[in-house]
Amino acid sequence: MQVLWESAKQVYAFLAVIPVVPFILIYLGYSAYFGDRKKAFRLAMDITTALLIGCVTVLFNRIFGSSFGFYGILLLLLIGAGLLGNLQYRTKGRIDTKRIFRAVWRISFFVMSMLYVVLMVLGMGQTFLLAS
Repeated sequence: MQVLWESAKQVYAFLAVIPVVPFILIYLGYSAYFGDRKKAFRLAMDITTALLIGCVTVLFNRIFGSSFGFYGILLLLLIGAGLLGNLQYRTKGRIDTKRIFRAVWRISFFVMSMLYVVLMVLGMGQTFLLAS
């Protein structure tokens, strides 16, 4: 069981290092197999978001020397869900949790993508400054 868990962690770490690669592989594979590019794009976004959250967490923790990265991201996701739930309740009078979760997850894809790029540049700059 321990070997299986370690293997899963290694695969996740390998895919999370460069999240563009799994995104492209999922998109191309799903769209080639099923022919639905719109659904393929959404599926690739959903899976890549999980990889981006892990990668942004590690980058944040390494750059800023803290262990708050994951909890900060989780806090932002919960605040976003609360704000969207409040907006939905005020406009429609009811809350559709599935729709809120999907919206927060998809918005977090774009936010995590931007944070990934920014933190990767900061991390590389920090590494080059320390090396010289």
